Amino acid sequence: MSLKKAAVINAVSKYVKVLLQLVFTAILSRLLSPEDYGIVAVVTVFTTFFSTFADMGFGTAVIQNKELSEDDINNIYSFTVYVSMVLMISFFLFSFLIAEFYDNTVYIPLGVLLSVSVLFNAMNMVPNAILMRDKKFVSVAVRTIFVCVAANIFTVVLAYGGMKYYSLAVQSVLIAFFTFFWNYLTTTPKFKIKVNRTSINKVIKFSSFQFGFNLVNYFSRNLDNLLTGKLLGDAELGYYNKAYTLMLYPVNNLSGVITPVLHPILSDYQKQKDILYEKFMKVVSLLTLMGVFVAPFCFLASHELITIVFGSKWEPSVNCFKYLSIAICTQMMNPCAGAAFQSLGKTQLLFINSIINTLITVTAILVGLLGLGSIDGLSMCVAAAYLCHFATAYGMLVVWGFKKRFIDFLYEIRAEGLILLVMACFVAVYPFKVQNQVLSAAVKFVYLGIVFFVLLVVSGKIKMFKKMLADFKK
Repeated sequence: MSLKKAAVINAVSKYVKVLLQLVFTAILSRLLSPEDYGIVAVVTVFTTFFSTFADMGFGTAVIQNKELSEDDINNIYSFTVYVSMVLMISFFLFSFLIAEFYDNTVYIPLGVLLSVSVLFNAMNMVPNAILMRDKKFVSVAVRTIFVCVAANIFTVVLAYGGMKYYSLAVQSVLIAFFTFFWNYLTTTPKFKIKVNRTSINKVIKFSSFQFGFNLVNYFSRNLDNLLTGKLLGDAELGYYNKAYTLMLYPVNNLSGVITPVLHPILSDYQKQKDILYEKFMKVVSLLTLMGVFVAPFCFLASHELITIVFGSKWEPSVNCFKYLSIAICTQMMNPCAGAAFQSLGKTQLLFINSIINTLITVTAILVGLLGLGSIDGLSMCVAAAYLCHFATAYGMLVVWGFKKRFIDFLYEIRAEGLILLVMACFVAVYPFKVQNQVLSAAVKFVYLGIVFFVLLVVSGKIKMFKKMLADFKK
């Protein structure tokens, strides 16, 4: 399957899902309070942490290693099932520590509920990897839409019935259960009571560095939620979390169309580094062009987007979203670097890069929370950290992964950088004032859209863009 076809299939499910999520999010944001979202955001950080332990890099290793037998995969799956059970029990007990740390007993019943989601998320790692390895993108697309609809309908009913933050916890459980159930029935891995360690040893070197990256990346991505809830309270965390979630919409649903299928496709060229680099650069160029329009638009229309999607009571999220949107362009590009590291088999470099980026992120979060003492300051510092991540990730990938000069890589995306700079200038001189929020967002979109199109034509990128789409299938 070509990268273009895989991306198109993934795009359909992504965009259907994002439309559904926008509808359900708009409903839930009006039924639930910032405190409800803040409480669940705290505990969700820990469920993700435990799920990271369950994966241990085996999912990515199953995709990368083309020589694993069916028996090997069954042994790896069985091992993850045992780990999943241990983690479920551990999370249930850990919820008491969460409640004590945040001085709120509500985290105990929430921990009981979410321990179930830990179980199914962890058990799903290998079945999901099998689907991606075999390029069953249609099955993944259908599953994504089904799970989104089913879980959100239940959540809205519970929220309307006054279940508050429990409705969000049940949502996580249902998503985990439905996803695992679908993947298991599709792939049917066999559980073995006795696990053959030989199968584990075949992937342990690759998976150990991938696991290290996942673990370090977890802290990098979630430390802001952990400390914000502790230092500034659940309501402030709720506002910040909503802004961060909205910032991820374009990242997950534009770059997220391509990056999930990038490793399964590019891993076929792991022994042909020049071809891998050529295909990788096509993806980077395409995502960069998307990012140089989306980031300025989100910055300019931050107030309208927050108000339209979440409602007027989420006004404190506006500045957070505006500052975070500065890093949207690089955020769209950064996941591609991870997929390239994996496809090259350079998970050791990926792990080292994650340590460097985590140090950058931790420093930024501490400055934002302790130095500036607000969610606005935190958002500015987090955005700055993500800009730094681009330099470190692509610097290491291009120089040590592909053995090329970083200056040559930057030269290849020079036009995109200039377009972004000009777009920022037009944002600064935006002249119109429209009272209606929806109409105001539309005017800003058209305004920047015209500027972007003219810049594509002037720079010659419009021809390159068309050629890129045509070559994308090759």
